[in-house]
Order: sequence, then C-alpha cells, then structure tokens
Amino acid sequence: MADRRTSGGSEPQFGKMSAGRAASIGRLLTRECCSLLDFYSKRENLPADVGVADPRLVSVPPPSSQLDSRDQLWRLHVALLQCRHLMESAIAKEDEELGVDAGEYAGLRSTVKERLKLLAFCVSELVGAGDGPAVPTPAFSDSLERADDSLFELKLLVLRIFKEVDYWAKTAVAILQTMSKEQARNPRLRRSIRSTRR
Repeated sequence: MADRRTSGGSEPQFGKMSAGRAASIGRLLTRECCSLLDFYSKRENLPADVGVADPRLVSVPPPSSQLDSRDQLWRLHVALLQCRHLMESAIAKEDEELGVDAGEYAGLRSTVKERLKLLAFCVSELVGAGDGPAVPTPAFSDSLERADDSLFELKLLVLRIFKEVDYWAKTAVAILQTMSKEQARNPRLRRSIRSTRR
C-alpha cells in the first residue's frame, strides 16, 4: 500500500464546516450515484445484483457506533479518499480502453467524481485531517490491470467501483446526520471533533 498525505495544498478551503452541510453534500452524492449506477447498468446491460456478494474494495474497517466521533470521521475520510482514487483510476482505465465518452455518461461520471472530491474535503475539514497521519491508498492499479483480459471484466469492475462510492456516500450521510444532531445539542462538540489527530 502506498501512503498519501492529506495536506490541503491547493485544494479548496471550506472555513467552518458543519456536519449538516457535509451531510447535504453526501445526500446529493447518493442521488447522483444512483443515477450513474442506473444509467451504467442499463447502458452495459448488467443485472442490478451483479457483484453483490463481492468483498468491499475500500480497505477501511466500517465505521462503528462504538467509536468516538473523531475516529468515525477519520475512518470515513480515509474511505472517501480511497473511493476517490478508485473512481479516478476507473475513469482513466475506461477512457484508455474504450475511448473518451463526451456524452451523458461522461457527465454523470464527472459529476459523481467532483461531488465525491467535495465530500472528502468537507469531512477532512470536520476532522482536521490536513495535519493528520498519512492515509493508506491501496494500489488499485493491479485490479484494473487484471481487467485487461476481458472487456466484460473491466465493465464489472467499474460497476463495483460505482457501487463502492454509493456505499460510502450512504455511510457518510448516516454518520454526518447523527453528528449534525449531536452538534445541534452540544455546540462544543464541533470544536472537539475538529481537534486534529497528532
């Protein structure tokens, strides 16, 4: 696994972020993922349940209600960064193998990718991840390379990646909505969540 630092660099700054605002962005992402999955499944004539039993692609333990808010946000942040890397790798591989698509599908893909990027940075702002430790980023290129033997396998892998993004978007909404309610009850919680992990 490679490590990727989560420094802000030239990425957009969001100032004071609330869990409620981040949850709203997550809800938009889930709707966009749903549209992308529906469009892609119909376009490629793939059954909706394909790959349901496959293991998760993102290698982060699922968030648990037993973790404190900061740990839940940190795991979510890592998962979203890995989803972003997966999405970018899949788009690059698809464009390389099948040619760049300038139609509706390309627009849906781009919208999901950009919304995912925004959600990841909103969560980063909440957890103060800019100064955190390195985030593990699996070498997904191996999986994408194995898809070379079959165009069908590549299409299945792309569908799995879209489903992974959808899963983590829904997970993000659930976590962030709970935190938004907690922030409303306890305004000091926002400051404690934003304490960076050192």
